[in-house]
Amino acid sequence: MAALLQFFYPKTPNFSQYSNNTINKRPTKSRTVFFGLQLQGPPPITIKQKWHAVAEQVSGVVEDQSCLIQEDQQGEVVKYDWTEEWYPLYLTKNVPDDAPLGLTVFDKQIVLYKDGNGELRCHEDRCPHRLAKLSEGQLFDGKLECLYHGWQFQGDDGKCVKIPQLPAGAKIPQSACLKSYDIKDSQGVIWIWMSHKTPPNPEKIPWFDNFARPGFRDISTIHELPYDHSILLENLMDPAHVPISHDRTDFTAKREDATALYFKVTERTDRGFAGWWGRERDRSTPNYIPNFLRFQAPCVLQNNREIIDQNGEKNYFSGLFLCRPSGQGKSMLIVRFGNTRKPPLLFRVIPAWYFHQNASKVFEQDMGFLSSQNEILMKEKVPTRELYINLKSSDTWVSEYRKWMDKVGHGMPYHFGHSTISLPQHPAVVEHAPAGFVANISASQPAKGGIGTMHVPNPANRYFRHVVHCKECMSTVKGFELWKNALSMVALVSTALAILISGRQWKGLLLFSTTLCLAGIHICSTAIAMNTTNFIRTHRRL
Repeated sequence: MAALLQFFYPKTPNFSQYSNNTINKRPTKSRTVFFGLQLQGPPPITIKQKWHAVAEQVSGVVEDQSCLIQEDQQGEVVKYDWTEEWYPLYLTKNVPDDAPLGLTVFDKQIVLYKDGNGELRCHEDRCPHRLAKLSEGQLFDGKLECLYHGWQFQGDDGKCVKIPQLPAGAKIPQSACLKSYDIKDSQGVIWIWMSHKTPPNPEKIPWFDNFARPGFRDISTIHELPYDHSILLENLMDPAHVPISHDRTDFTAKREDATALYFKVTERTDRGFAGWWGRERDRSTPNYIPNFLRFQAPCVLQNNREIIDQNGEKNYFSGLFLCRPSGQGKSMLIVRFGNTRKPPLLFRVIPAWYFHQNASKVFEQDMGFLSSQNEILMKEKVPTRELYINLKSSDTWVSEYRKWMDKVGHGMPYHFGHSTISLPQHPAVVEHAPAGFVANISASQPAKGGIGTMHVPNPANRYFRHVVHCKECMSTVKGFELWKNALSMVALVSTALAILISGRQWKGLLLFSTTLCLAGIHICSTAIAMNTTNFIRTHRRL
C-alpha cells in the first residue's frame, strides 16, 4: 500500500512543527529487573554476553559499542491495569447488520452485534446455560439467540427474556443474564472498556484531530494477524525494515534506499513516548523537518504530518495503527491512512478493494519473520535484551517500546519487556472447530465460515484475515463470483450452440462470444485471487 510505505520514506519531507512536552521519569533507586525479579546491584552476565566476549577473544575484534543502544540499568514500574483501558474493537462500518460477531481482547471472548434498533451491543461470548458461544448464534427479532437451546437475550442489559424449555408461567432465573461491556463509537472505530470494577473513563479514548478536519478522506482496513500484538507494534515502529521487506511493493520502497536512520526521543511518559526520526543523509537538507512518531497506551501508533503545496495550501496527512491484542500469538489491526488533499484522478478511479489487497500484501511480506520471532520469544523465555542486538541507527523505537513494557508489564496478562518478562499463565487455546466453520456455506458474515479451501478459517489465509471483516471486499468477491458464474453459463451455452448451428457466420459469432466470456472469466478469477490469495515472496537478484 503506497500510503503505508510513503509514511516511512516520504519523498517530500516538509512537515509541520509539533509541540511536545518532555516529561521526565520519576527518580527511582538503582535496581535491575530480571525475569520478573528485582535484583540489587549490577545485572548478571548473560549467556549472550559471554559468547560475545569469547568471540571477541578468538577473533581479536572488539565490537563498536558506539553503534549499539546502551543498556539501561534503571528500572521503573508504574501503576497499570490492562483492563482499565479502551481497546480498538472494530471498524463501525464493517459490523454486520444481521449476525453476531465474535471477537477477543487478550483471552476475553466477546460478542458484538446490532440489536433491533440498530444499537451496538457487546457482551461476554458465553451463554450462561451451557457456555456455548453466542457468536455462533443468530439475531432473532432484534434479540441475541443461542442456537444451542434457543435462549434469547435483550441488548441493553443482557437480560435473558426467553427460555423455550421452561414450563408455562415459570420465571426466568435472575442468574440467566450476560456480562456486558461498555463500548463507544468514536471517529468510525468501536472502542471497548474491559474493566467491570472501574467505571469507563471517556477521557482515555484517543481523539485524532486530523480525522475530524473538513474534507478529510481515509482508507481504512482491518486485518487479523498470527502473531502477538507486541510483535506487531514493534514491527510498525520499525522504519528500517521497509525498503528490504517491502522492496518494489510499489514505487516508494526500494532495497537500495536502506540506510542509517537517526532518532530523537522528545517525550517519555507512563503512557508511551514520542519523537522525531528520519534518514541520516537528509539532515543536511535545507528546511528539512523529519517524521514525527507517537506511541500511546495501550496500543495506538500514529504518524502525522502537514505538507504545504506549491499554491501555499496546507494539507494534513495521517497514518494511524490501532492494534488489539486478540490472544496469545494473535492480534487484530485497524489501519487508517487519510489526508485532506484532493486525490489525483487515477486514485479516484482505482477501486478501494485494490488498495485493501495491497495492504494485505504488505502484512504478508512480514508474516513469516514475525511469526517465527513470536515462536522464539515463547521458546527462549528471556527478555528481549538477551536476544536483540539493537542499533542506534535503526532500532531506537523498538528499544523504547520494550522498555515501556518493562514499566507496565506487571499490569498485563503477559509481556515481553526489554529487561523483564512474564509468560502467560495458561496455554493458548486452539479451536479445533473454529467458530462458524459450517454455519454458513456462503461465508457471508465475519462470524461465519464456509466449505472449501478459500473459506477455511485459517489465520494465514487472506480471506479470513481480511475479507470476512471488510464489507467492501466481501461484496467485491461475491460480485466477481456472480459474474464468473454468469459468464461461465453464457460461455457454455454459446459453445453448445456453435456446435449445433451449421451456419458459418453464426458459428463464428458464437465462438467469438465464448472467447469474450472466457476472457471475462479470467478477469473475474484474477480479481477473486487478488482478494483471497496470500502473497508469495520470490527471491531474486537485482
